[in-house]
Amino acid sequence: MIIEVVKDFTDTPGARYKSQGSFSGEEFRDDILYPKFIESLKENKVLTVNLDGGYGYGSSFLEESFGGLVRRLKKEKNKNYKKVLDIVIISNDNKVWNEKIKGYIESAIASSKGGK
Repeated sequence: MIIEVVKDFTDTPGARYKSQGSFSGEEFRDDILYPKFIESLKENKVLTVNLDGGYGYGSSFLEESFGGLVRRLKKEKNKNYKKVLDIVIISNDNKVWNEKIKGYIESAIASSKGGK
């Protein structure tokens, strides 16, 4: 199961929150990433997110998308929140994004906060 951000969402990702404009990390998480993650769990498939081809990703977009996914799952008391680490990230355009995303996920997992 693959999400190609450029094809499925936008090639110009925005800020963290929907209130800050179009194509936010929050919008991507709620409209694309969360539903596909839940679907991948139900179908017992690996979810892959391909970041290549976009005009860059701000740290706030990536943190809200992936760290925010963990927080949303924790808030919903979904015990699968640690499986967010199993999402395969493809980022040939900028290898640093892989490390950053993993860090955001790990930080959100370690946090005791359930919501925003």
